[in-house]
Amino acid sequence: MYGVIELTHIIRWIIYISLPILVLFFAYLFITRAFKYMGFSSLEAVVIVFVSFLFGFDIIIFDYNISNIYLLSYGNWNLWINMGGAIIPILISIYLSYGKKIPLKKIFIAIIIVTIVAFFVTRPVENKGIVASFPFAFLPAIFASILSIILCWKEFKKAAPLAYISGTIGVLIGADFLHLWELLNIPISKQSNAVIGGADVFDMVFFTGIIAVVFDGFIMFRQRKKEGFS
Repeated sequence: MYGVIELTHIIRWIIYISLPILVLFFAYLFITRAFKYMGFSSLEAVVIVFVSFLFGFDIIIFDYNISNIYLLSYGNWNLWINMGGAIIPILISIYLSYGKKIPLKKIFIAIIIVTIVAFFVTRPVENKGIVASFPFAFLPAIFASILSIILCWKEFKKAAPLAYISGTIGVLIGADFLHLWELLNIPISKQSNAVIGGADVFDMVFFTGIIAVVFDGFIMFRQRKKEGFS
């Protein structure tokens, strides 16, 4: 009986250890596949995802946080911008805009609409930053995907990059920038940090672009096959 109990504990620990690994593995496949839709190689996708996640956390070197760049101070607030949640998505979006030759008119239309959606589904909360409630947090990604499909129906290879651009930039503007003044005017008694593209919004900014791209992949499956894009 003791041997059976011990074996049960071993199996349970194996499940506890292997389950997070499997979840991370499938998340890796999910995310890198999305970047491959946008025209990145597997190596480029891995590097982008790894660096984005890495800078989403506080990295301290010689007492200096390289994950966040200081911008200014307002009252008891110190304003920073996060590398993984803001700088890197902006750089990727700029690269995609020029590299995929997406018309600026389509980019502006998609970003403006996603910005409006992101603004209304997010709100500043004391001690938490700017947050969005489930399931409304998925609305910016859904709108980014639908808009990219409508605007690039005959050019699927441009639809996925447009979904990423409008999803990430739209959330950064609508959630972070447009709510920033409200957040900074929340009365606080001690010094606190407000991070653009950081905290809970880092998850929303990063994954909005990814989810929007994957939505495109599902919805436009036949169109992708017709163009020989896999």
